[in-house]
Formats: sequence, C-alpha cells, structure tokens
Amino acid sequence: MARPRTPLLSRTRIQEAALALVDRDGLDGLSMRKLAQELSVQAPSLYSHYRTKEELLNDVVDRITAGIDVSGFKDGDWKRGLTVWARSYRDALAAHPNMVAFIASGPGRRDEALRRADAVHGGLVAAGWPARLATMIGASTRYLVVGAAINSFARGFDADARVYQDRYPNLSQAHRLPELAAEIDDDSFELALHAFIAGLEALHPRLEAPAGAVSR
Repeated sequence: MARPRTPLLSRTRIQEAALALVDRDGLDGLSMRKLAQELSVQAPSLYSHYRTKEELLNDVVDRITAGIDVSGFKDGDWKRGLTVWARSYRDALAAHPNMVAFIASGPGRRDEALRRADAVHGGLVAAGWPARLATMIGASTRYLVVGAAINSFARGFDADARVYQDRYPNLSQAHRLPELAAEIDDDSFELALHAFIAGLEALHPRLEAPAGAVSR
C-alpha cells in the first residue's frame, strides 16, 4: 500500500501548526481554512478533530501554559509561590506574544487553568490572606505578567539617536534601549515583581494584628 503523501493528522500536529501560524501571522491570521492549507488538507479534515477554532485555541493555550509553575504555594510560602508563578507565567506568555490576548481573557472552563487558579487562591488563603484579597492578589499578578509579556518597553524606542537630540534632552540615551532590550525588560519585570511583593509583605502583618489593635 502506498504511503500517504502527508503525515496523518493528529490533534498534536494541528495544535503545533496552529501555534506556528499565530506566531507568524497573529491571532487574526488563524482560520480553519488557512490552517488546513498549511497542513495540506481540506478544512473538513480539521473538523473531525476540532469542532470550532476556539476549541482548538484552548488546547493551544494548554500547550503554551503547561510550564507555568504553581508548586511554590504548597509549602505555605506565599512570597515564593507568587514569585515562581509570576516568572514562569511571564516566560510562557512571552514566548508567544500573539497569543497573550486570548490567554489573558481568562481561564474559562480550561481544566488546567482552573487547577492553577485553585492552587494560587488556595495557597494565598492558607497563608492568611482573606479570600477577597487573595482574589485581588491573583488578579494583580496577572495584570503585571500580561503587561510584561504582551510587548517590550525597551524595543519601543528608536535606535536613531537623532530622534531624541535637541527636543528630548532627558532621553539622550534612549536610542540604546533597543540594543539592551532583553536586559532592560527582564530587570524591569523583576523590579516590578519585587516591589509588588514587598508592598504585599508590608500589608500582610496588619491583617494578622489582634482585634482592636491600631495600625501605625
């Protein structure tokens, strides 16, 4: 029997092709028809594996976020938990910036995303944070991570020094930022994360103060 000209379709192969397409053309560039062309098949072949594009994207998100680490919350150290979670979360999103908007829309009914959310919330509550504040801390961490992953601050500047001469004297070194973008962006994220956790740490003891105690 002659071998097929193209490898047989699988959910894994479809996910990989879809992610490559989004990385290249953006989220709006993904359609089932275009994906079928990339895979050298007819669109109906895809629908035997995925009923909708959203169902496919949810599986793609699970691939991207598989490395997000929430294990740091298990030992009761909420600061370590937040740090490990935020760093691994940013790394996962930054690797595929065109998918950030879809991922940031929320966990929906994605099981793995809900498991992580459950671990984060449970870890914070177990460490003494009231449920409402635990929810807000989780949300605030996501705001920080998504903002850091969706684009580069440093790469937003022009490498031509003449752009800043004369008119912007305080930006005389701004043309160097694109060259140092990775370092600037990484260090800026670490600074923001450290400041965020330090602020929470200052708040946490007051939550544990005896009833009637006066905060100073």
